[in-house]
Amino acid sequence: MLQILDNMDILRNLTSTFPTFLLTGIPGLETVHTWISIPFCCLYAIALSGNSMVLFVIITQQSLHEPMYYFLSMLSATDLGLTVSTLLTTLAILWFNAREISLDTCIIQMFFLHGFTFMESGVLVAMAFDRYVAICYPLRYTTILTNSRITQIGLLMIIRTVVLIVPLLLLIKSLYFCKMNILSHSYCYHPDVIKLACSDTRANSICGLIDLGLTTGVDIPCIVLSYTLIIRSVLSIASPEERHKAFSTCVSHIGAVTIFYIPMMSLSLVHRYGLSAPKVVHSMMANIYLLLPPVLNPIIYSVKTKQIRRAILRLLLTK
Repeated sequence: MLQILDNMDILRNLTSTFPTFLLTGIPGLETVHTWISIPFCCLYAIALSGNSMVLFVIITQQSLHEPMYYFLSMLSATDLGLTVSTLLTTLAILWFNAREISLDTCIIQMFFLHGFTFMESGVLVAMAFDRYVAICYPLRYTTILTNSRITQIGLLMIIRTVVLIVPLLLLIKSLYFCKMNILSHSYCYHPDVIKLACSDTRANSICGLIDLGLTTGVDIPCIVLSYTLIIRSVLSIASPEERHKAFSTCVSHIGAVTIFYIPMMSLSLVHRYGLSAPKVVHSMMANIYLLLPPVLNPIIYSVKTKQIRRAILRLLLTK
């Protein structure tokens, strides 16, 4: 019966200008999707509640109205966006086996999914710059990172995201799909979608590489440069206690950078070179890539940042 439905989908895609795609849950474990949904629900709940709480305490606590916490609020907002962008399709598959998604809906999901990914990468660069200024130029910290400058940085990240993502997604509209349009993940992922096209995808691939170069290709070297300058500055400090204190302010950010870029690069490598890898590997990597940062970032910053931890405890104990 499932084979007949899949064949009908192929025929519809051959004759329709508006193709539909079939999303994939956890391959080989379809019979236990309901049970698998339990840990997924827990992870989504942690991501939503954790980032919402961090965002709330930064907005409401006057003592946290400082550059470092403004950037942290941006990180929490992008993590919320990343979580919500995949929540509906993932849980719909696990609960109701609702796999079908139209091209237009797929493009909308990719706009938010890749958009928030680009923004998070930009926020991590801004946070690295914040740590660089705080450690290397502590006396000029508040004069360099003024509220207006932080707003400008935020707007620049949004403009960069829109300028890069819109052409990438518009190019998909010109593609012709004629295969069995089964995607590898529980959400629409750009390399996964263009892989199914029957028409020439060179323009899409080139645009994707340009976007990758102007985001990750620029952002990672900027973060590395910031920490190179930070390490050089900290090592010049005579007191071991002061050196330890300076390095400790960077631990949370280094953790956020690690849990964001390593899964992202691993998923890209699996898509490009791991074609022979089991489908379940693709699926698990895809879910780790999007769920790990939103789940762990609020935990890392709550544990390692005393002011955030105190503000959250105060909020919880007063209720």
